[in-house]
Amino acid sequence: MTLDRPGKGATMLWKFTLLLFCIRLSLGMTSVAIQSQPELWIETNYPQAPWENITLWCKSPSRISSKFLLLKDKTQMTWIRPSYKTFQVSFPIGALTESNTGLYRCCYWKETGWSEPSKVLELKAPGQLPKPIFWIQAETSPLPGCNVNILCHGWLQDLVFMLFKEGYAEPVDYQVPTGTVAIFSIANMTPESEGVYICRTHIQMLPTLWSEPSNPLKLIVAGLYPKPTLTAYPGPIMAPGESLNLRCQGPIYGMTFALIRLEDLEKSFYRKRPIKNEAHFFFRALKIHDAGHYLCFYYDGSNRGSLLSDVLKIWVTDTFPKTWLLAQPSPVVQMGQNVSLWCRGPVDGVGLALYKKGEDKPLQLLDTTSIDDNESFFLNNVTYSDAGIYSCHYLLSWKTSIRVTSHNTVELVVVDKPSKPSLSAWPSTMCKPGKAITLQCRVPYPVLEFSLEWEERATFQKFSVDGDFTISNVEGKGTGTYSCSYRREAHANIWSHRSEPLKLMGPAGFLIWNYVLNEAIRLSLIIQLVALLLVVLWIRWKCRRLRIREAWLLGTAQGVTMLFIVTALLCCGLCNGVLTEETEIIMPTPKPELWAETNFPLAPWKNLTLWCRSPSSSTKEFVLLKDGTGWIATRPASEQVRAAFPLGALTQSHIGSYHCHSWEEMAVSEPSEALELVGTDILPKPVISASPPIRGQELQIWCKGWLAGMGFALYKDGVQEPVQQLGAVGREAFFTIQRMEDKDEGNYSCRTHTEKHPFKWSEPSEPLELVIKEMYPKPFFKTWASPVVTPGARVTFNCSTPHQRVSFILYKDGSEIASSDKSWANPGASAAHFLIISVGIGDGGNYSCRYYDFAFWSEPSDPVELVVTEFYPKPTLLAQPGPVVLPGKNVTLRCQGAFQGMRFALLQEGTLVPLQFQSTPGNSAEFLLHTVGAEDSGNYSCVYYETTMSNRGSHLSKSIMIWVTGLLPKPSLLAQPGPMVAPGENMTLQCQGELPDSTFVLLKEGTQEPLEQQRPSGYRADFRMPAVRGEDSGIYSCIYYLDSAPFAASNHSDSLKIWVTDKPPKPSLSAWPSTMFKLGKDITLQCRGPLPGVEFVLEHDGEEAPQQFSEDGDFVINNVEGKGIGNYSCSYRLQAYPDIWSEPSDLLELVGAAGPAAQECTVGNIVRSSLIVVVVVALGVVLAIEWKKWPRLRTRDSETDGRDQTIALEECNQEGEPGTSTNSPSSISQGTSVELPVPI
Repeated sequence: MTLDRPGKGATMLWKFTLLLFCIRLSLGMTSVAIQSQPELWIETNYPQAPWENITLWCKSPSRISSKFLLLKDKTQMTWIRPSYKTFQVSFPIGALTESNTGLYRCCYWKETGWSEPSKVLELKAPGQLPKPIFWIQAETSPLPGCNVNILCHGWLQDLVFMLFKEGYAEPVDYQVPTGTVAIFSIANMTPESEGVYICRTHIQMLPTLWSEPSNPLKLIVAGLYPKPTLTAYPGPIMAPGESLNLRCQGPIYGMTFALIRLEDLEKSFYRKRPIKNEAHFFFRALKIHDAGHYLCFYYDGSNRGSLLSDVLKIWVTDTFPKTWLLAQPSPVVQMGQNVSLWCRGPVDGVGLALYKKGEDKPLQLLDTTSIDDNESFFLNNVTYSDAGIYSCHYLLSWKTSIRVTSHNTVELVVVDKPSKPSLSAWPSTMCKPGKAITLQCRVPYPVLEFSLEWEERATFQKFSVDGDFTISNVEGKGTGTYSCSYRREAHANIWSHRSEPLKLMGPAGFLIWNYVLNEAIRLSLIIQLVALLLVVLWIRWKCRRLRIREAWLLGTAQGVTMLFIVTALLCCGLCNGVLTEETEIIMPTPKPELWAETNFPLAPWKNLTLWCRSPSSSTKEFVLLKDGTGWIATRPASEQVRAAFPLGALTQSHIGSYHCHSWEEMAVSEPSEALELVGTDILPKPVISASPPIRGQELQIWCKGWLAGMGFALYKDGVQEPVQQLGAVGREAFFTIQRMEDKDEGNYSCRTHTEKHPFKWSEPSEPLELVIKEMYPKPFFKTWASPVVTPGARVTFNCSTPHQRVSFILYKDGSEIASSDKSWANPGASAAHFLIISVGIGDGGNYSCRYYDFAFWSEPSDPVELVVTEFYPKPTLLAQPGPVVLPGKNVTLRCQGAFQGMRFALLQEGTLVPLQFQSTPGNSAEFLLHTVGAEDSGNYSCVYYETTMSNRGSHLSKSIMIWVTGLLPKPSLLAQPGPMVAPGENMTLQCQGELPDSTFVLLKEGTQEPLEQQRPSGYRADFRMPAVRGEDSGIYSCIYYLDSAPFAASNHSDSLKIWVTDKPPKPSLSAWPSTMFKLGKDITLQCRGPLPGVEFVLEHDGEEAPQQFSEDGDFVINNVEGKGIGNYSCSYRLQAYPDIWSEPSDLLELVGAAGPAAQECTVGNIVRSSLIVVVVVALGVVLAIEWKKWPRLRTRDSETDGRDQTIALEECNQEGEPGTSTNSPSSISQGTSVELPVPI
């Protein structure tokens, strides 16, 4: 079955173009192809009679063409080849005659051949204006409707354009544009805007001379029916040559369905008659160009259409591209930590599966919904068994012949914490005034870095390479408990166990007496200065009055007085100590960025545009200079603080070195990096730079190109082939040397090239010499306050080192901005303070510092990211699974921003440095708080900022409070007057805790943020809920916590369910042991409700009055005379509201002998009775048969009995005669026979 393209399809497509453009704008999609159709129009020098002399003009949209062609009636009329490339030419026609009338179009020559022809211009007989053409165009507009622009092309300039609507005699709109096209806008399309429109033109000087009406344009507002659903079978990702079925299903029968591909609206409109309420669109053999975004709709016979379905993306590919897998926070993790394996691929709409080498089945699966929510594979509490090589595969639920390429893998290494070091103090643990103590952290093997922590100050942290830390005891502030840890080079992100704590103590009372002594000395010095000045004045007055003229007396007195003054000033300086001087940072106007853009990736020099962008939002204007002298052009700054300088096709006159400046109200910026254009067929020369190399550490070499979408290659002198190559990664690339050694020293350069063959290479950059030099350890660098600041704040950077007599330099984004040599004058450890008095938006960035002496430089310090907020909208911060969590559990804080590609930072109230940083390609970041404890309780907020333009950040998010519960006894929660109230009444929830002066929090199930917080003076908080509504129903709980350290919180109270209703919910009714009465047995009906303190009532169908009342809900039912059989229901009322009854429960039926169970019992009895009758009848038959046999048995028995008796008598007589042998048989025959009477 093939796809139908009927003639009416084009009409329907035209009618639904409006809605398609609105959907295209809402999806953020743009047209795939650049408009290549030329423009054709008429010019004349006879405005009142244009047919007297006509000239046709043809204009190319690409502005570069060498040939133009004019067609008449689909045949070639003439063509022009101008002497130079231009974008428009003229075709003189002269006076319009019958031979000149016809249909005209024009084309222009492109690199691949002739372009599409222009719109058709129809010239008719003299005295008639050309017929205008009419079409629609969508524009970006606010909700709720879609704005439509109707364009009318009249072919001549200075015409009057009239817009007519069917059914209206007068025009609905008119315009007099300066060009040949009028734009009529219909704002917020509604059903009232539907109709048939036409356009007509006339000459301004001749209002009676009208053109013919344009072709009619019918506008129909779609969306009168619900949208259908569009699904793909067997799946949305298929290989070329496979078959695909797209099923469009709607809720209405008998409609006509249509399928559209957004990438090609005019050529991909398919119409299909339905099968019931759905239609199937078959692709017998898919091709690569069938891939794209599809949607469908349906319409009735009056062309009234539905909403468009959701967009379905179809992929047609031979091979799946690679997936990439990233382990966060690192592939080397400590045992017991959590690891997120972040897997993504360029193909969306497909699930992902995580595999481990050596196992056949996937460990975890992610469906498309989870991928859209930026979820990742999560390994919790990793052990040694979790170590291994992991890979990520696409997960398809249908069969396809698409080949799957190899996958990127991540090797997960699980290590345990290194053993704890030892910490000692030299010369002792007793702090003496003016003396320093060296804390020595030691382990028996080499390490990368040591860290020192001070338990009394959570934000205190020092780093050292050799393990020695100098602690000064200025004003007694060095005392406290210290511990240290370290990390090894093999696993730089894993710190060891902390050492045993070491306590430094000071002399008793030292702090108090030192303070009192200082204050006393200062006060006495002030008094001495005032007294000495009074003595000088008195000596002068006394000398005049006594007329003492000896000069030596006055000189001696004044000299002694001045000696006392100088001595007092020196003492004042000694008592106050050495003042730390601050170096103010004079920020230069931020340097702008210069780059080039082109729409010809393979030949960029054919059309170049230079862009200049400034990180300062106060920039007013940009200036582009060539070779440092000639002023090229100026451009006002746009809202994005950037300006474009179009150069067009690159010629010999354009060759040179370019840079740009940004102008503010009172200053001009430093020049940008120089962009050098060296030829018409050569890419601009890139710029290469790197930080000073350090032996054994990673080094990144930065290569900056000038065009996007270029490839990069790094070269080393003496090596013919590139050392490293990178694909299209933007306008800049970073080449990484994993471990800098002596073999890596040398001169390096980089080049850029076009991404596709044949490669076009740039000139090599200037050489960069990498030489490993011996360096001092990096200094300790920090800000005195939080590095996340608002505009106008004061920021002080502190750079310090144990080395003496060194100079410091401050860097911003790798450029030197300030220096300080004032530490040369002070003995001991060196430090410098750099001050920004008022931070501006352009002052954000990555700051670092270094120090140096006559011989060596130090390594750069760790960078400090200064973020200036309040430039972008604030993000939202949510806690998952919620802000109330038990100790030892994990909490994920999700920060959602407004822009993609930003860097996110998580902040906690009371902590100067942000807790975590995260850079994501999307617009959100997830921060994991692992195994939270009491110290994790507090207020959290987040901020996002861009890393390319001075770290301009957003407003701080609304803070969210995290409570770690389970550390205090749980409270109790009660409702007054009760858990059920009618709408509009007042309710109070009372939370009773165990500790006074705590903060109580009211929570509701299903709501993440707390409803209310209170800090009463006692043990109980009353949360008042005035005029409750239906949405106030739900399950409530409460907690309480301490406002100060350790911020412990209680467990949740028992849940309390609240009903806001006029009638309580209905109860449940059940029977025990069953719903069937048995002989002599009763049934207990159990009525149960959701509220305590209620009274239950049982009702029986057929009885007006309630049958029984009960407080526990149990009712005993007997079946005397069958009165217990029937349907029962129960209800209840609150004791506090005796007039309000709940809804009755569902009916429950009790059955007796007449019921189904009784019938079953009767059948059993009948069967048993029948068996008894059969047994009795069988027994009777047997007795009858035996009775008939009785007479014969009786006769035979009597004869036998007589004979037996005679024999017995004879034997008895023989025994009575002596000497007679009883054994002789003859004796029997010979004896005398005696007859005796025998009884019968």
